[in-house]
Parts: sequence; structure tokens; C-alpha cells
Amino acid sequence: MQADINIGLLGHVDHGKTTLTKALTGKWTDTHSEEMKRGISIRLGYADAYIYYCPKCKKVTIKKKCPGCGGKTEVKRKISFVDAPGHETLMTTAISAASILDAALFLIAANEKCPQPQTIEHMLVLDTTGIKNIIVVQTKVDLVTKEKAIENYREIKEFLKGTIAENAPIIPVSAHNGLNLDALVEGIGAIKIEDRKKDAPLRMYLSRSFDINKPGNEIEKLKGGVVGGSIVEGSLKTGEKIEMSPGISRKEGSPPEPLVSKVTALREESDKLEEAGPGGLLAIGTTIDPALTKSDGLVGSVLGRPGEVPKVTNEITIRYNILKRPDMKVQLLRENEPVVVNVHTYTGVGVITKLVKGGKATIRLKRPTVVYDDMHVALSRRVDQRWRLSAWGTVV
Repeated sequence: MQADINIGLLGHVDHGKTTLTKALTGKWTDTHSEEMKRGISIRLGYADAYIYYCPKCKKVTIKKKCPGCGGKTEVKRKISFVDAPGHETLMTTAISAASILDAALFLIAANEKCPQPQTIEHMLVLDTTGIKNIIVVQTKVDLVTKEKAIENYREIKEFLKGTIAENAPIIPVSAHNGLNLDALVEGIGAIKIEDRKKDAPLRMYLSRSFDINKPGNEIEKLKGGVVGGSIVEGSLKTGEKIEMSPGISRKEGSPPEPLVSKVTALREESDKLEEAGPGGLLAIGTTIDPALTKSDGLVGSVLGRPGEVPKVTNEITIRYNILKRPDMKVQLLRENEPVVVNVHTYTGVGVITKLVKGGKATIRLKRPTVVYDDMHVALSRRVDQRWRLSAWGTVV
């Protein structure tokens, strides 16, 4: 079974996103040495979980046997979770994650005053991308008194006023103790998604790429590079030809050329698939030199069928809106101002070359990308030595 939905975990650093992912899926998503050393998420983490239904108790659970009656359960759906980093220096990674999300669990810890800095930043991401399926999770309730938890709940309600999550349910949990996870799973199982465009031209955003070969492997036993991400539209089968763009530059200073390959394998975690459509986080085996895919070398690329992916561009024009931030006054954009551009899973530096009345901006990118009309774009600008989310818009 392929997952039918991608749910992101967003919120301030150390508010329990990775721990909650582990409680829901059984997988600890911080696997890189630097993540383990620093104790924070740095890259996007992925994990899948099955949601089961007990026909006797008429409840959903993440257990194969019903916790209520002990009877057998039926598989209701499969869900992919995306664990986004919460540290302020990794905001662009969290923004990139939003491009492949259908819903979000927004975590706010009960043992800290609400809101924290990245609580504000991550809510701005949800506001600008328009992700409406949101469950607010009040974490770490086991670390505070009942009175403190209620006080924190009131702070959360006040913070949510005027945001896209104003009417979202707030569910208190303790991931370490498994407290109230059944209520959270019930809420997750009830999330509905719009009909997928499975018959549209293939479009997949790449959020990871890596080399699965171990050091010392013999040349004849080497496997092609692997790319990961989520199909937004269309479908894909093993054996089909694919194109990844912008691709790579063959010579220094030359424009990039798309990479054409063949799908050798389709996987969703440990599950092998013959065909995949929108929803879920996929890993695709290719015939590409693994040296090109290692260390997320192709992150920010768009995957489609040969000849169907838009041309690579160094310049984009967007219709934008300045964000209204509760923590700072955002100045108007200026020509020749450097900005960090997030579009699909691409993150790159650009310079605003032209501003037009009515809220249009032309941005020249240092590193080229691929865009589609009406695609969401986020702009961050440098404020007090930090890049802060300041504007959003759509490609025109």
C-alpha cells in the first residue's frame, strides 16, 4: 500500500517533533552523525505509519491489535510523516518541506511560554502556503502541573487567533509515555484530502538524494543513485524513463543539463511498489552515477517525463505580498536586495532586479531552477544578521 497523505511536524526546536514521530511510527528520524551529536534535526526526516481500524470498537489505532478489545484490526490507510527541523538557522529546510505537505501537526511544548521564535516562523509558513489540515499538539504535558498546562493552553489559543490554525483542534500529549496518542491518531485518521491529479503529467519534487553503495563495493556491483521526494501530480512505474531538471553542469560556468534515467526501483520505506501516484514519500532507484546523488546533490530538482519538464531558468517573476509578522515590522522589498528564494524543494540566493507597482518582483537566481505557473514562492531577507521569512507570492 502507498501512503495517501504527507503530514509534516512543525514547531520550535526541541518541542518534541522527532520524539512524537518515533511514538507514531517507531522510527527515530535523526540518523545523521551531526544530528545525533547536536541533538537536533538538521535534514528532513521521513517515516511511515499504518492507521488501523477496529470494527468492534469502531476506533482507529496505530497498533495491529486493538488496545481496547485486543481483537484484530483492519488497515485503514498509510501515512508518511515529514519531520522538519525547528532550529532558526534551518528555516529554509522547513519551508521546503511545506511544498510536499498535505497536512501538519503543529507542536507547541507545554513547558515553555507560547509562542517561541520558531513557533511564530513555522506558523507563518503554514499561513503563506495555505495548508489547512492542521492539528495543534500540546507536547510535554507530563513535565508540568495541571494548572501550568491549562495556562499554556490559553497561551496557545491566544497565539492561534488570526492564523490559518485558529480553529484547529488542540490535543495534549506525552510522546514519551504514550499519553493521549489515541486521541491524536483519531484526529490524524480523520484528515481528508482533495482528489489527486493522477492522470496529469508527472511532476515530483525531490527533497532527498543519496548513494546506497557501501565503501569498497566492486564496480560491477554498484547500484545507481537514489532520489527521494513526493509525486505532486501524475503517476510513475518501474522501467519508465524519467528526466530530472535542472540537472548538472558538464563544464564549469556552463548551463545545467537535465539528467535522463530509468526507474529501476520504487520504494516507500521498506515497501516495494510497481506503480506510484501522488501522496507518500518515495525513493526511486535510477541508473544515474551515484556520485551525482550523494549528500542530497539533486535536492531542489523536479522530476518528470522526458520533454515534459519546463525549461531551466535563472530568473523568475512573482506576484508577492509582504508578510505581517507579530514579532517585527517587515520593510518593503527593494531593488538590488539579496533574498533567499524557496520554491518547491529548491532553496537558493537571488537578487531582486525589478519591482513593479501592484506587487510584482523579478528575481535573478544565482543557481537556476525549474518553475511552473502559480507555484508558491517564499522570500527571506537578512534582518539583524539572520534570514527571516518576509514575503510570499506565486510565479507569474
